[in-house]
Amino acid sequence: MTKLRHMKKSTRTSFFTYGLVIVAFLIIQILRGTVGIGSLLEGQLIPICAYIVMAVSLNLVVGISGELSLGHAGFMSVGAFAGCAMANGLQNLVPSEPLRLVIAILFGALMAALAGFLIGIPVLRLNGDYLAIVTLAFGEIIKTILTNLYIGVDANGLQASFVNDTTDLAEGGIALIKGPMGVSNTSARISTFVAGFILVMVALIVVFNLVNSRAGRAIMATRDNRIAAESVGISVTKYKLMAFTVSAALAGAAGTLYGCSQITFSANKFDFNTSILILVFVVLGGLGNMWGSVIAATALTILPEALRQFSDYRMLVYAIVLILVMLATNSPAIRSFFLRIVRGGRNEDGPSRSAKKEAAK
Repeated sequence: MTKLRHMKKSTRTSFFTYGLVIVAFLIIQILRGTVGIGSLLEGQLIPICAYIVMAVSLNLVVGISGELSLGHAGFMSVGAFAGCAMANGLQNLVPSEPLRLVIAILFGALMAALAGFLIGIPVLRLNGDYLAIVTLAFGEIIKTILTNLYIGVDANGLQASFVNDTTDLAEGGIALIKGPMGVSNTSARISTFVAGFILVMVALIVVFNLVNSRAGRAIMATRDNRIAAESVGISVTKYKLMAFTVSAALAGAAGTLYGCSQITFSANKFDFNTSILILVFVVLGGLGNMWGSVIAATALTILPEALRQFSDYRMLVYAIVLILVMLATNSPAIRSFFLRIVRGGRNEDGPSRSAKKEAAK
């Protein structure tokens, strides 16, 4: 306990977040193996993991880098389409579902990272509202492109067309992306809750290590004072592009995880509303607060389903609950209470109560 109290604040926060996720995973696994968790929660486990990764990755841009992005669902859609297309295309070559899922997630993350890098080069030279509007536009552009894209594979190789479906596949060919109809997982859905848990842990490790590194300190320096950062030789565009690309890669991995858990999905699933929902996760959990994003994403993914008993008034009740929670989390007393938990009983401006007692003696 003494060693924990003397740890750096960032290290303590990261260990707390890892522990929170691991404990939640173990509790759910125990419940699934004994009394069960119900069909409602069972069907939400993989989407919860995907949304946690999305919230953590967006928090890297909004909370750590200090830039407002409104097109994050676009990178999720790139990962979902690319990863699921890869998984379906490899179903005969790679019969092992876990291995196929790993390959699909890596491919989805790579394609989303490439999209994030290409978009970030011109976009991240903007600031504030201008950046938000342009990222929103790029998110809609990505959705439109995927809605009009047709890709298939047959004995003649990869076939692709845009706007009109001209991919005449040979017998035995597989339509990977079917334009407005999206993707149909012709093989069994290969995403699992265990894979989702592993992806959440990987995302947290990547983000915490980046934030606590020299590059992370440079990213936060550009957020706090752009002019001062440039004056000491920090390349603002370079480090913001680094955060943006890593965030896009994690969003792409989350998209593949989500897509491979669905029977079918289309690009309309990843629209502006999804980007706003993920932004709500980040704001509710706290800017720069990763464990807060984990809790917010979990709670707000389950809440709409839990409120189905209210029928037509479900979204009204959801909005009221969301407002009340936002007011509660902005209370200084509640915020300081959770900060004391994370810091092992230490206050913001001084040592822990036990340390004070020892000093008094």
